[in-house]
Amino acid sequence: MGVTLSKLTIWRCFWRSLFLQAGFSTEGMQSLGLVYALSPALVVLYPDAERRQAAFKRHLAPFNTHPYVAAAIVGGILFHELKVARGEETPETVERFKSSLMGPLAALGDGFFWLSLRPAVGAVSVALVPLLGLWAVGFYVAAYNLVHLTVRRLLFLLGLTLGDGLIARVKAWRAPMWSARLRVLAAGVAGGVASWLAVKFGVHAKGWVEPALDVGSLLFGVVAVFVLSKKVSPYVLLYVAAAVSLALSMLDVV
Repeated sequence: MGVTLSKLTIWRCFWRSLFLQAGFSTEGMQSLGLVYALSPALVVLYPDAERRQAAFKRHLAPFNTHPYVAAAIVGGILFHELKVARGEETPETVERFKSSLMGPLAALGDGFFWLSLRPAVGAVSVALVPLLGLWAVGFYVAAYNLVHLTVRRLLFLLGLTLGDGLIARVKAWRAPMWSARLRVLAAGVAGGVASWLAVKFGVHAKGWVEPALDVGSLLFGVVAVFVLSKKVSPYVLLYVAAAVSLALSMLDVV
């Protein structure tokens, strides 16, 4: 059977995958969003009502992964559903592909995007506040989403063209290594910002406060690198820094 999908249909599926979380439920989790993303393709692949209903039903099974890397699974599902529609594979192949990648890709996405990229871009954006002012917020949104959307598109295309072969390709990206580097960057920039603030505050400080701020900022940077190496959430550092700043302001030492 010469069943194919047009480029328009394929990219409609990708666009819809951006809204994967919109249909989240406690029962199926992301399954409604997944079906919404796949529906333009499933309607084309299965003109027969009975086969189309079966396709929708199998993708209504509970589904949950990181919403960004889910693009790889959506692309891979299209890869396999094409083969199912042509009679080259069984529906069980699609279900195995989907269930085997949910967990590993969720861990990969959480580690890279939530725990590494977001804190790193956030720290750099904070460091740019003296130069950009409020525009640093725009820098954060633009920089983060440039990486996020680029990776999301690449993952979708890998799934669409390679199917199960995307696993080896994603592994070659060495995402854990880049995650570690981003966490170090976040810690280093946070330490630099703390030192800059210490100098700025120190201009108005008196007596022991100025050297204490300098030493404290240096120690905070060292502790930040150590804490992040132990895979503690970077947000712990942000909360601690905010609490210390609030305490100092209440004591009126800076």
